Amino acid sequence: MANCSHDCSTCSSDCGTRSKRSFIKPLGKDSKVKRVIAVASGKGGVGKSLTAALLAVRAAARGLKTALLDADVTGPSVPKMFGVHELATGEENKIYPVLANGIKIMSMNCLLEHEDDPVVWRGSLIAGACLQFWTDVVWGDVDLMFIDMPPGTGDVPLSVFQSIPLSGVVVVTTPQDLVETIVGKAVNMARLMNVPILGIVENMSYLKCPGCGREIELFGPSKAQALKEKFKVPAAARMPLDPAVAKLSDEGRIFEADTDPLSEIFFEIERSREIKDYLN
Repeated sequence: MANCSHDCSTCSSDCGTRSKRSFIKPLGKDSKVKRVIAVASGKGGVGKSLTAALLAVRAAARGLKTALLDADVTGPSVPKMFGVHELATGEENKIYPVLANGIKIMSMNCLLEHEDDPVVWRGSLIAGACLQFWTDVVWGDVDLMFIDMPPGTGDVPLSVFQSIPLSGVVVVTTPQDLVETIVGKAVNMARLMNVPILGIVENMSYLKCPGCGREIELFGPSKAQALKEKFKVPAAARMPLDPAVAKLSDEGRIFEADTDPLSEIFFEIERSREIKDYLN
């Protein structure tokens, strides 16, 4: 291509040069992961981390060996939802994930001395940390790994899409009109990187009245089905605004939350392709 810098790590063009090269990073020799699902969003604050956590909880409840990689390095929230406050351990070039209710978890907050210490890094360092979570953590045998992606379509999501063999991506959104374009950006990025879209989750889709059970659409009519049809994805889920789930998240007991609203999405995850072994 004209004006090509030959640095594919900073480019998303699907050209002939790219097709001949692979930037997939190998797992460590003590790790084997069958499926990797990215949970992504075009913007922050839509419930991406909550969705990733609930999907991991559902997978573990079904008896699958489950892992959760928190790639949102500057805004990690996964450890708090699972009540994880201890630091990860390690030796030489190995890091061991923290175990919470049978789910293997790795997050930047598992490495910080104080949970509220900020991570003031540039994009390249953040991307490098995410990839080290993939390559240097001793994951062992994992049936299903979820990656809580950072929001947007910048350096870090691009590095994850290029360097980790993804079986699919779940896109999280909310019902407001302005998010349709944002959803399109996330969907189109995944397709540009040849990663299957498994479904769209509309978080905060409604609030169920505790008295009569009526669904109240606080942020306007649901757009989940319309987005499913527009972007031709196999599944769409509506996740309610649930004070009980918020309370469980704050108390570190997310594993007690109801995951039924995500059943259709999880069905597509179970049908997703297995990745080949990326071992040293």
